[in-house]
Amino acid sequence: MKTLEILKNRRTYYNINKTLPVKEEMLIDFIKEATELVPDAFNMKSQRLTIFTGKRHDELWDTIFDIFNGKVKREKIDSFKNGYGTIIFSIDENVVKSKQEKYPTYADRISSWAEQANGMLQISIWEGLRELGIGASLQHYNPFIDKRVKEKFGLEDNYKILAQMVFGGIVEEPEAKEKETDIDMRVSIVKWICIYGSIKLDLFLIKDYK
Repeated sequence: MKTLEILKNRRTYYNINKTLPVKEEMLIDFIKEATELVPDAFNMKSQRLTIFTGKRHDELWDTIFDIFNGKVKREKIDSFKNGYGTIIFSIDENVVKSKQEKYPTYADRISSWAEQANGMLQISIWEGLRELGIGASLQHYNPFIDKRVKEKFGLEDNYKILAQMVFGGIVEEPEAKEKETDIDMRVSIVKWICIYGSIKLDLFLIKDYK
């Protein structure tokens, strides 16, 4: 199945560089189209992406290093800085609030649904980057970086930052991922089984935990 092959190819790439196998215009067009196509509850279009490349990408990671005042090793920050760019994934909380007001019955769930949509967008772009021959990793330095990054790079105050996806040319493939041996602990099956008797039809609910 092609979907599974794409998922298998999506890996966390730390060893990346500033050379892309495709033109930046193609990359940007892909990100825009993916953002348009990935669903969002109530079609609220709450997802916000900010793409850093070139000097601004370098400045972003220097800023993050400064925020942590040496608590995150320079070598680690430089491994991200070595990449071509970074996508900051955010949610527009003003959009979420407007939907909460419009649909008060679901108000306590709408922010969660927006975050789910953001997660779907993250994996869609991550897989798509790999199909373009680009390696990426997903980082979570928020919320510690939020205030300074918003001020320095002009992100809206109403943007809730959720993740940073660093991407670039692939220098080295990661080690093979081990096959999960206890997947049945995380996936259960609920199914109806019809058993025909001589007198009546009995219906049983079977939950298969294996």
